[in-house]
Amino acid sequence: MGKVFLPHDHGHTPGQLQDWMPSARVFENIGNVFQMLSDGKRVQLFWILCHCEECVINLSALMDMSSSAVSHHLKLLKTGGFVVSRREGKEVYYTAAETARTKALHEMIEEIAELSCPSDEVPIESDKYDTNIQTIQSIHDFLMDHLSERYTIEDLSERFHINQTTLKNTFKTVYGQPLAAYMKARRISHAKDLLLHSSLSIEEISLEAGYQNQSKFTQAFKDLTGQLPREYRKQD
Repeated sequence: MGKVFLPHDHGHTPGQLQDWMPSARVFENIGNVFQMLSDGKRVQLFWILCHCEECVINLSALMDMSSSAVSHHLKLLKTGGFVVSRREGKEVYYTAAETARTKALHEMIEEIAELSCPSDEVPIESDKYDTNIQTIQSIHDFLMDHLSERYTIEDLSERFHINQTTLKNTFKTVYGQPLAAYMKARRISHAKDLLLHSSLSIEEISLEAGYQNQSKFTQAFKDLTGQLPREYRKQD
């Protein structure tokens, strides 16, 4: 497109701006980027994945959304090049793509929301800190594989050879919640999935979710969902 003659002369020459200005298609592509992030939940999901790599089940619990809804947002973000995935066995993990565009959007989101990036607050003690992170991730994976069992901080400290205080503090830094609160959310998320997609009794589901006492399971379920397990199952 050639230079446009401007009908009003305000005493300045916009010629250089016209020479430099990208085509309308460039701005259309930029508009598509912002349209992709026009949904608040999608922005939240993108922000989470800028700081960690996670599976759909855990993202669902973190955001209090169904797995299908999270999967829908992930599909759109992946199609747009905002996130990438990898498969490990039967599990698929997602994280933000390492591109200049995603980095800029990440920074923009935190600037607009006046958020502090968790990675900016991580103490830099390289080797030791990296080892602690790896240990915490191993603990996390172990707990996810044994949701029906209960382990105390002391048990995990001895099993994984990590100081109890370090375990608690590093876990909260990596996963955004204290260990007990995080595990409660994961257990209830697992129970929700079983209620909707299995024929197990509520008593059996409470055991699968790590609750030996069904009444405690019912209370924990209601605390996080606002519904009783039987009510939740009926909505399917």
